[in-house]
Amino acid sequence: MTFQITVQPSGRQFSCDKGETLLAAALRAGVGLPYGCKNGACGSCKGKLLAGSVVHGKHQERALAAAEEAAGSSLFCCAQPQSDVTIEAREVLGVGEFPIKKIPARVTTLERVSDDVIIMTLQLPATERMQYKAGQYIEFMLKDGKRRSYSLANAPHDDAMTSLHIRHMPGGLFTDHVFGTMKERDILRFEGPLGTFFLREDSDKPMVLLASGTGFAPIKAIIEHAVHLKTDRAMVLYWGGRRPQDLYLHALCEEWERTLPNFRYIPVVSDALPEDGWHGRSGFVHRAVMEDLPDLSGYQVYACGAPVMVESAQRDFVSACKLPEEEFFADSFTSEADLAAA
Repeated sequence: MTFQITVQPSGRQFSCDKGETLLAAALRAGVGLPYGCKNGACGSCKGKLLAGSVVHGKHQERALAAAEEAAGSSLFCCAQPQSDVTIEAREVLGVGEFPIKKIPARVTTLERVSDDVIIMTLQLPATERMQYKAGQYIEFMLKDGKRRSYSLANAPHDDAMTSLHIRHMPGGLFTDHVFGTMKERDILRFEGPLGTFFLREDSDKPMVLLASGTGFAPIKAIIEHAVHLKTDRAMVLYWGGRRPQDLYLHALCEEWERTLPNFRYIPVVSDALPEDGWHGRSGFVHRAVMEDLPDLSGYQVYACGAPVMVESAQRDFVSACKLPEEEFFADSFTSEADLAAA
């Protein structure tokens, strides 16, 4: 059985098979619904159910609370239609511009840049080139059928190697392997590009770039892509970590601030110890943005990192700093524990 799905306000339509999720069917049809984890953990694909009925698969309460579902919200990555359906969603133009491929790649370097972060570079086959938008991610396809998502940390024009920033999650199936037994020249398989978090090139608004931890990876790609485009848009990067060493490419950001005319860098540390000798900004990184920029009505915000940071930033920037809701773009870094709970 096949159902017809209508997206408002665009009026776009696509078909969805019984047992298929709305998001999977939309991606198959080239309709750009916003999404992140695809597993019911991050809430990026949440929208309104205007007509028809769906059933939701397993998901996290924070991604779609029972009260939100009762009020007509739907989580498209785990919503399966039971009839023809009309949904309300802000479509993302250009998300289907590049083909999604399954590609083998060879590990070329594993550079430990802090106690718990490795920068991995991959070499694609000579006959392959992956086109993508700055900010998108790939999914590693593991032998047991599981997948792990990592953002591309290099800009699309700099594609000789593919770079990823990987934080060690002790007990994590993939990261234990990366930090323990993985070797250079190992072969991995991934699928990509994925995601609707990427630089909107059609805007001239100044940008706030907000990152926590390894959420810096796609932000780095966005900055380097903007520089490559020779944009004159103002950019300010707020990068937060618990300790100074969590800002593992701090020197690179300082170099950008010295050499890029329209770029500022504000590092923020929340839990510095006396021995760290930290004399910079402290507290929650999104609060630092609010202190410096109480009026965000003329800005675009790109936020990436821990879900609690992304959710807090979106709520507070829109409610307290006048940021237009449609100018907040985000990617929540859901962990293996988040996905297991979904």
